[in-house]
Amino acid sequence: MHFTIIGIDDNRHQEFPSRIREILASHAIYSGGKRHHDIVREWLPANHQWIDITASLHEVFRQYEQHRDIVVFASGDPLFYGFANTIRKRLPDACVRLFPAFNSLQTLAHRLLLPYHDMHVVSLTGRPWHEFDRALIEGREKIGILTDRQHTPDTIASRMIDYGYDNYEMHVGEELGNEETETVRTLPIGEATTTAFRSPNCLILQRTKIKPRPFGIPESEFELLDGRVNMITKMPVRLLTLSRLDLHQRHTFWDIGFCTGSVSIEAKLQFPHLHVVAFEQRPEGADLIRANAARFGTPGITALVGDFTRLDLADLPAPDAVFIGGHGGKMDEIIRRVNEHLLPGGIIVFNSVSAESRELFARGIERHGLTLADSHRLTVDNHNPIEIMKAQKQ
Repeated sequence: MHFTIIGIDDNRHQEFPSRIREILASHAIYSGGKRHHDIVREWLPANHQWIDITASLHEVFRQYEQHRDIVVFASGDPLFYGFANTIRKRLPDACVRLFPAFNSLQTLAHRLLLPYHDMHVVSLTGRPWHEFDRALIEGREKIGILTDRQHTPDTIASRMIDYGYDNYEMHVGEELGNEETETVRTLPIGEATTTAFRSPNCLILQRTKIKPRPFGIPESEFELLDGRVNMITKMPVRLLTLSRLDLHQRHTFWDIGFCTGSVSIEAKLQFPHLHVVAFEQRPEGADLIRANAARFGTPGITALVGDFTRLDLADLPAPDAVFIGGHGGKMDEIIRRVNEHLLPGGIIVFNSVSAESRELFARGIERHGLTLADSHRLTVDNHNPIEIMKAQKQ
């Protein structure tokens, strides 16, 4: 199969060079989105066949397989989060010829006269929030964002405000390339939350000031469970616990018995690449972790309330790091369930406050075929010693 992929912008009066005009005149099968068809229809032969690129890509590629030579129109640079990557992934043996245009973020930067060599790019087009959340926590100076109809500039701004990221201004380009309707606007984040934007659009966030990113949050700054200061992992213990989990090399972290959410929040703040899933049996934990995550700027933590041993875990990403912050007398059951999902090489850390809990953890680890590694004892102020125990799955 042969594909010729042509990048275009939203200009309703495209001016193609002679080489592309020859291609358009000599083919019969064309494809792209409905918007692309509206833009290029006048350039195509009267009897042309058009294959709409829709959400059902299986049907699109089924139609492609019926033809040998197809011209595909795509937005901007088809290799920049674009459809050329999809074709190469699904049809690796296909011959692909590419005629790119500027992508939308390049065009927006050009309109703003904004250098973009140092811009961090995030695509939210059909994708979850994770990489955007990561960029915010990392404090990237410039963030270019590809949007969709769910991740619009106003919903992006609302998420930023919810988690305290008002330290950016937002540049939004709408219908870039369309000489009649193109607009470029610069707004404060707060104003963007209540502004309507036309599609298609993209945006660039430009940092106006640095948001502090603490390393080690004092427990006094968290909203506590009924004000009980003993129901939170103390800051020195929390940091040593995270170090034992080796999180800079991990991908998915489960926090079992999150209570205030301090361990999950500290993990997300220091290791924003992590997918964090937090579990708590007490219903009030949901409001606590939501409030504390907003306070410390850590979007993206998945919080689940209920008995961990009975929750449906099938749809969750498998962890390679787990912290057991509370076991409620079900240590063996918790270790068994964790072991069912823990990836090879994964780590479990448990903070023991008594000889009894230390023995429970050690027995459970041995029973379920994991290896108990070294442990560290730590005493904070006048509190009882904490033994930080680490186990690993082979």
